[in-house]
Amino acid sequence: MSTNSERLAAWGAEPPLWVRLLDAEVARSNMTAAAKRIGMNRATVSTALRNCYPAASTAGVERRVMDALGHLPCPALEATITIVQCQNFREKPAPTHNPTAMQHWKACQHCQHNPNCSRRGKPYACH
Repeated sequence: MSTNSERLAAWGAEPPLWVRLLDAEVARSNMTAAAKRIGMNRATVSTALRNCYPAASTAGVERRVMDALGHLPCPALEATITIVQCQNFREKPAPTHNPTAMQHWKACQHCQHNPNCSRRGKPYACH
């Protein structure tokens, strides 16, 4: 069984988000279960992670990975949002013109899903 670093070595220092999400799912479960979760077969997952997918484009695999794995629960909105929406909101400048948006933005700065929060997993613990 290959490790995360072995699987992703062909992607270089910074693999795309969808590759990192898929790799994390494989690490959490296994290759077969990850393939089932995204609606593809094990060989597709294996070749995509090793960056040797035989098709000219991995766009279809990327779309399925993001559809299946690219969402998270937003505690501030009490809704499910995409990882990209989460990142975009927390990284934009503080919305000082809108008190509701400011409250949401402040929550994002201390959220368990914010990788810049040094004490992730403990909401409202970062400063």
